[in-house]
Amino acid sequence: MRRKFIDSLLEWKNKEHDRKPLLLFGARQVGKTFLLNEFGSKYYKNTVYINLETDTSVAQIFDGDIDPKRIIRFLETLTAKTITTNETLIILDEIQTCERALTALKYFCENAPQYHITAAGSLLGVAINREKYSFPVGKVESHTLYPMDFEEFLWALGEDALAEEIRNSYKSVTPLPQALHNKAIEFYRCYLIVGGMPSCVELFVRSNKLVMIPTLQNEIVDNYIADMAKYAGKTETVKIRACFNSMPAQLAKENKKFMYKVVQRGGSAALFGASIDWLIQSGIVLQCGRINNAENPIAAYADLSSFKLYMGDVGLLCMKSGIAQQTLLTGVGNQFAGAITENYIAQALTANNHKLYFWTSEHIAELDFVLQRGSEIIGIEVKKGISTHSKSLNQFIQRYNPSYSIRFSEKNFGQSERILALPHYAAFCV
Repeated sequence: MRRKFIDSLLEWKNKEHDRKPLLLFGARQVGKTFLLNEFGSKYYKNTVYINLETDTSVAQIFDGDIDPKRIIRFLETLTAKTITTNETLIILDEIQTCERALTALKYFCENAPQYHITAAGSLLGVAINREKYSFPVGKVESHTLYPMDFEEFLWALGEDALAEEIRNSYKSVTPLPQALHNKAIEFYRCYLIVGGMPSCVELFVRSNKLVMIPTLQNEIVDNYIADMAKYAGKTETVKIRACFNSMPAQLAKENKKFMYKVVQRGGSAALFGASIDWLIQSGIVLQCGRINNAENPIAAYADLSSFKLYMGDVGLLCMKSGIAQQTLLTGVGNQFAGAITENYIAQALTANNHKLYFWTSEHIAELDFVLQRGSEIIGIEVKKGISTHSKSLNQFIQRYNPSYSIRFSEKNFGQSERILALPHYAAFCV
């Protein structure tokens, strides 16, 4: 399936100078391994793939001399493939399981930059497994891969033309023809259920059935839980699971700020703070910080003690919440559908590398998201249906006078009073 990150990989491949080893992070099963292997098969003569978790004999080679020439000779002998500069892609998968292999990337950067070497792994695992060696800061090019966004979902369904029409309408702020708008809304509602995990998208494309998706999503969640046991002690694993399982209840509240007492009566940051950090580092959840002053730079006004958490994938949130698929497909009024819509927008903004913040004002107004582009501050309000009453957004505009703000709803494209009205399905354009 076509992924946007392939463009970044091509840019990295075609660098004439200062190409560093590429390190691809991301949550479990977002498609890191598949993407790197597909990239290798399409743009290189051959690919040398090593899984450092399953092939322990290879991992042991990094215990000794990690001179790049020695490692290259070993990999050639092991795979019976000639590794040629500019023509071979080397992939070291699950690199978080081999601390010394991560260190070796430093020496490829310094002494053998002519080799095209990539690595994939869990950011959480890399952060935890730093017992003996430091991270090769400045010696690797790091990226994070997220679940497939709605545009990639449309590509997978063969709806490239519809995706292009959405982009054109966004650029010109002109409504889509009603038939295309209705079609996009229908696909968007399916996406809320399927989400962006590649295996779930592939299953939906192949079967055209939504009823099979939750079973696969549950398997993905089980793998997340297995990771918790792998990287955390028993006591901490129990707390991490409790925080994770509280996500639907957290988002169902009118005030979606994360509350430790929802996890457990008497819960506190001291008790669950490390568990929250674990979920964020693993990519399973997304953090949205609170600000009470939307001025440049907004990061300077973040309240570190107050935040919202969203699921890293909206489809997994739908599965965990148990909301009826028919409720989402028909768009009928449902309070939790609003939380799902907000989670979808958070996921789309994160995929476009936006840092998430929300704004509050003396407990009388709350704006779902605030973004910063250069010196420009943009307020975003999310509506689950066609209602566009925007009390909080209007207060934000009156106070900060931004050049424009964004309101998401199920209505078609439009613009008025410095508010850019966007349909939910256009979130990937922002």
